[in-house]
Amino acid sequence: MIKKVILITAIVWSCINTASINAQQAATTAQKTIALQHGAHGVGRRRDAAMEKWRAYGLGQFVHWGLYSIPAGEWNGKQYNGAAEWIKSWKEVPATTYDSLMYQFNPTKFNAESWAATAKQMGVKYVTITTKHHDGFCLWPSKYTNFTVANSPYKKDIIGPLVKAYDRRGIDVILYFSIMDWHNPDWRYDIKTREDSVAFDRFKQFTRNQLLELLTLYPAAKGLWFDGTWDKSWVKQAAFADSLEKEMRAMRPGLIIGSRFRADEYGKRHFDSNGNMMGDYEQGWERKIPEKITDVHGNDWDCVMTVPENQWGYSKIWKGHIKTTDELLEMLAKCVSLDGNFVLNFGPKPDGTLRTEELDLAKGIGAWMDTNSEAIYNGEYAGLVKQDWGYYVKKTGTNKIYMLVFNVPVSGALNVVLPSRTAISKVYDLGGPGLSYVPEEIGTSTYFIHLKQQTFKRPFVLVLETADNSKNSGAQYQKAKT
Repeated sequence: MIKKVILITAIVWSCINTASINAQQAATTAQKTIALQHGAHGVGRRRDAAMEKWRAYGLGQFVHWGLYSIPAGEWNGKQYNGAAEWIKSWKEVPATTYDSLMYQFNPTKFNAESWAATAKQMGVKYVTITTKHHDGFCLWPSKYTNFTVANSPYKKDIIGPLVKAYDRRGIDVILYFSIMDWHNPDWRYDIKTREDSVAFDRFKQFTRNQLLELLTLYPAAKGLWFDGTWDKSWVKQAAFADSLEKEMRAMRPGLIIGSRFRADEYGKRHFDSNGNMMGDYEQGWERKIPEKITDVHGNDWDCVMTVPENQWGYSKIWKGHIKTTDELLEMLAKCVSLDGNFVLNFGPKPDGTLRTEELDLAKGIGAWMDTNSEAIYNGEYAGLVKQDWGYYVKKTGTNKIYMLVFNVPVSGALNVVLPSRTAISKVYDLGGPGLSYVPEEIGTSTYFIHLKQQTFKRPFVLVLETADNSKNSGAQYQKAKT
């Protein structure tokens, strides 16, 4: 009987969360006033197996690697103040000189298996890998340009071994691709003349060829992560980009594409002119995290985060604040608590190795995940009022709620407020299931969980199991009359 009650409670909570999301989506749909040919392909979350898996990842890795790792944020002794992978755009750097870095690209210490092993130990479930950044250099031997790894001293494909190594360890691969291409002479920031239009038509075909090539060469890849799509030239290509997206999805059923790929015919990006997301998840949360569940409007999303403030590719010098393991774990907890995934960036060195600081962070995160990953994988918004001690995460399809504790109050008492007619049936420490707690009821569906110690070296997780309390609800406490 208790199991039935618990199951019913879990189903009710799931229905409440789903109803809330559906209500948000319905409100958006009701506001539609514009007939669009190239807007969103659908409204609401995808519910196929591929997207359900993406939704459950929790923790991911991003890898930014290319020619820009060679100058590493410096040029002729001068420090570039922007992100290292943008250095070619700096006035100090001649374009042809930068492109000649291809003849220095020889990462003799690159080992795809080692990278994948680090990611596995860290606990990531998916990885996004740069196939080509804005500089146009391809880490695969594309037949549509000579500016590839095949013409470097290294000569060998980079992407193929990475896809295989990560896939072998059960880590899904997403391929990063920059539409903007500084190397291609047909790229334009805007289209102002007939000559621009003719050139950009050639560029569009080049882009299509490369994307279909990637999907053909690496069938194990689960999705595409687009960048460099904000310039007017590409924003004006609503019909072409929409057609290309449909072609890629037909070629690879289940392909996952974020909201950054294209604009509608009115130039709206991420969300079309009716407010509906264009793509399978929102890519607008770069180096930032929503504050509340309503900020994501019922959409899937992920946050990609750098360790310093803004360094993606390898830079010799990390400026400013360097995030710690505990800071990154709290970002992870916050993302999952708000129905998102958290993705941490790595910028490998030119020799193909990962920097020591990144390896140390991966080790620290992995050690925490070894104990607490149950609170991250398949986690979702719990529908509870956030408390100052940390974050709630609900395990999808269960009555389990995880309390990810980052700030222990001086009293040692963690406040928990549950929906009315809901009680706590069990509380225990995820890191030590033998350590259980007896909650103190302090109001209707409101409790204190008194910790048995108050000094903690790392964030920790408590597990709540809930049960229906409708028979006793409201009988014990009288509300104040004001």
